Amino acid sequence: MSARPLIELRAVTKTYGQGATALQALKGVDLTIDAGDFVAIMGPSGSGKSTAMNVLGCLDTPTSGEYLFNDVHVETLTRDQRALLRRRYLGFVFQGFNLLARTSAQENVELPLLYRGEPTKQRHVAAQKALASVGLAGWEHHTPAELSGGQQQRVAIARALVTEPAVLLADEPTGNLDTQRSREIMHLLWQLNVDHGITVLMVTHEADMAAYAKRIVHFVDGVVDSDTRNPHPAELTSPATTAAKAT
Repeated sequence: MSARPLIELRAVTKTYGQGATALQALKGVDLTIDAGDFVAIMGPSGSGKSTAMNVLGCLDTPTSGEYLFNDVHVETLTRDQRALLRRRYLGFVFQGFNLLARTSAQENVELPLLYRGEPTKQRHVAAQKALASVGLAGWEHHTPAELSGGQQQRVAIARALVTEPAVLLADEPTGNLDTQRSREIMHLLWQLNVDHGITVLMVTHEADMAAYAKRIVHFVDGVVDSDTRNPHPAELTSPATTAAKAT
């Protein structure tokens, strides 16, 4: 008997506004995501991909339909219950990094734990571990202005990881980076998925970034237009990975 999906959307709709000005952003979305999957969500502007991501991240609620997370009906939860689910199970990475400018990398990473009320010593240890996991050991006391764009995004990823989430939601995580830094970030997300089992959901408009995912879901006009398995994720077929496996 197969395990239940970690995430299920069943006939989910989302409508903004009422009457003649109503905008139906989602028009009956069905989607299942297993634990440990890496899903790239793509589609043109206005296709519903960002709305779907907001629903999946418990930042918005469906107008109708069902959203199950670990068999819990998220659409029935209160605002406080959804916030608790976000804090305990979800990590977020955004295109714009969203780091506090005058605050060190370590202090930025500690923020989610500070909101949880974690003791100072535990926050320090967890933040240092998270920064090390993204290759930034030794950079704890640098501010964002002292870091490159790629390093800032690594800090943002460390901040998302410090709570040990089951799911990492990344919204255009390479949108503000050059090609080399983008590949570094995608390599990191790939490692977190493959080596640590973190489920990754990523919105992107870049096909070469989506190529790192195990599945590619295309949204068009508020519905899932296609959902395909990627038999050859980019990281698995990169020259560096092939060489590493040969040694």
